Amino acid sequence: MLRSLALHSPYEIKPTNKHLLLGYSCRDAIFARQSMNTQLYLRAYELMCCVKHMAQTYDDNRAICKYVHSTSRGHEAIQLALGLQLMPQDYLAVYYRDESILLGLGFEPYQLMLQLIGKRDDPFSGGREYYSHPSFRSDGIKPTIIHHSSATGMQAIPSTGAAQGVQYLEKKKLLNTPEPPVVVCSMGDGSVTEGEVAEAWQVAVLKQLPIIYLVQDNGWSISVSSEEMRTMDAYEYAEGFKGMKKVRVNGSDFAASFQCMQEAIEFVRKERKPILVHAKVPLLNHHTSGVRKEMYRTDEDLAKHAVDDPLPKLKNFLISNVGIVEEILDAIDEQAKEKVAADFKRTVDSPDPELSSVMDHEFAPTPVTEEKGNRAPVRENISAISQEKVVMVDAALHAVEEILRKHDEAIFFGQDVGRRLGGVFREAATLAEKFGDDRVFNTAIQEAYIVGSCAGLSAVGVKPMVEIQFADYQFPAMNQLITEISKSCYLTMGKFPVSCVIRIPIGAYGGGGPYHSGCHESTILAQRGIKVCYPSNAADLKGLLKAAYYDPNPVVMYEHKGLYWSKVPGTEDARMIEPDEDYIIPLGKGNIVEHAAQENLDEGNSMVIITYGMGVYWAKNAAKKFPGAVEIVDLRTLYPLDEELIYERVKLHGKCLVLTEETITNSFAQSLSGRISSECFRYLDAPVKFMGALPIPAVPLNMALEKEMLPNAEKVANEIEKMLTA
Repeated sequence: MLRSLALHSPYEIKPTNKHLLLGYSCRDAIFARQSMNTQLYLRAYELMCCVKHMAQTYDDNRAICKYVHSTSRGHEAIQLALGLQLMPQDYLAVYYRDESILLGLGFEPYQLMLQLIGKRDDPFSGGREYYSHPSFRSDGIKPTIIHHSSATGMQAIPSTGAAQGVQYLEKKKLLNTPEPPVVVCSMGDGSVTEGEVAEAWQVAVLKQLPIIYLVQDNGWSISVSSEEMRTMDAYEYAEGFKGMKKVRVNGSDFAASFQCMQEAIEFVRKERKPILVHAKVPLLNHHTSGVRKEMYRTDEDLAKHAVDDPLPKLKNFLISNVGIVEEILDAIDEQAKEKVAADFKRTVDSPDPELSSVMDHEFAPTPVTEEKGNRAPVRENISAISQEKVVMVDAALHAVEEILRKHDEAIFFGQDVGRRLGGVFREAATLAEKFGDDRVFNTAIQEAYIVGSCAGLSAVGVKPMVEIQFADYQFPAMNQLITEISKSCYLTMGKFPVSCVIRIPIGAYGGGGPYHSGCHESTILAQRGIKVCYPSNAADLKGLLKAAYYDPNPVVMYEHKGLYWSKVPGTEDARMIEPDEDYIIPLGKGNIVEHAAQENLDEGNSMVIITYGMGVYWAKNAAKKFPGAVEIVDLRTLYPLDEELIYERVKLHGKCLVLTEETITNSFAQSLSGRISSECFRYLDAPVKFMGALPIPAVPLNMALEKEMLPNAEKVANEIEKMLTA
């Protein structure tokens, strides 16, 4: 009779994942006759055998397995120790070598292989994403797996954002789970040298977030050895993050790994604090299928790693300590081999994606499709002061306040927006006092974290509104914004759109200098998967902010700091009567802010200016010199773009100027001019013109030089005159 593991193992395994054992395969009597502890070991052994045969199958079929992939050979023990213990309410961010975690969670080899070779029925991405890049909403059995990219270490910020969201929801009693959720971020040791990991860890220890950072250290970062790339490993590095609990484990030993992960999960579930698990593991297979081990590793190095192969270690343990006879283990191995072969054939025979699906899921559908509410209400029985027009910054402040009051899941954060200052433009004044420091708070100077954390916050059900202080400082956030957030909806087939509003003051006026005055909208507009607004007045800003909040996708809201207070001469029209609370403008709808006279239209003596932001006021002031001859279209949203309105007005007038504050060379405005020329060619009476700032690297500090660089009403008027008299 087989001996019970509980009596002979040096560790007592306590299966914490109660749903897991019910899902064990009983395909033969082997598992059924064992204690729950022994079943756990046999299940781990079976899955390790699957991993071995999967890696061999992929290598034997390189022509079919043509897309770059990694396997978990060498990492199986620590990964299964995690995957076999997570619960449905938990959240997980894996990295590209974590297939064993997925098998431990209950995914079949077939499901993983569908992603391996880009098949239609790939449950994670429909053939869009690499192998072992899952995205999964909890099915009541498995946890939620947050999508993230292949970029090394990038998952640290979104997963930490998820932990921040879980903590917030717990504080506000908005969670309904049988036990507190745990967030896990899995990563390789080489990724810890990335600066964004430091940003994430800093927040985790500062806020004491409920997260496990599982670092799998195999000693290599592609062909770079650990000795070449760092003076300390992740465990030693974490010493600098006060408040981070740390443990080491031999990640090739399943029993030790299981106990370590069990204790780590229990610690976080109970204490709600962060912990680092540093697991030393061998790398037994290639870095990836494209960078094969024989390209850079010596026979001596491979032999050294092979000594710690988790599979024979577990097999010997089962024979020596548990009393499982070798024939039974060999039978399990053979059964795993047959399973992998059958799943691979089934995968190869499965259909490829429909080509018509290639454009699906750029965005999740938005509920805001039409303008609603009162844009300019007449407020009776109140003081005349209340009827006065408001500046843009106050309209935005009131919009955010109304959102926070109505929606408990809404939060607002960024640098200096908290209680003491309320924003460098006072755009968040009094909000922290009204809603508390859990909902409106300062961050460190961490643009990457401010933006990237939105992916995790959104994934757990929090709705973040964040701020980057100036457009010149958006670039540290671009890695997260473009690589993670913009692609999330598309690569997850709509499962993880990132709902967030990213407010960014932009533009030049009054000597702001080279680091606080730039316009950089084209940088983001060159990407897909991000909506971009650029309002020019108080009513539009409030209406668009509301639409951006309710949109389930990422929205960047550029807010011109020169229009915030209407301090720049000629921008008084940016002040408006404040719309009602329910006023909302759908994204992608432009607005004609000035019409040409019908007489001039009939005589062919008119033109249209397509512009946005400060350009609206340059155009309006320039047009005063040409009464009735100039129509002005304010785009309001740059993506999605109101092409229907643009082409309609250009075809009507036959002459068009595209005006921007941004440096014109290679800009959005220049690109739009080309699209207008192509679409409206037969209707044009003159070439489409475009105007923007001079092509220099930065806005100079000296105000005379700044003026020389930028467009203004006088320069626009000169261009109008040329076009109307040509």
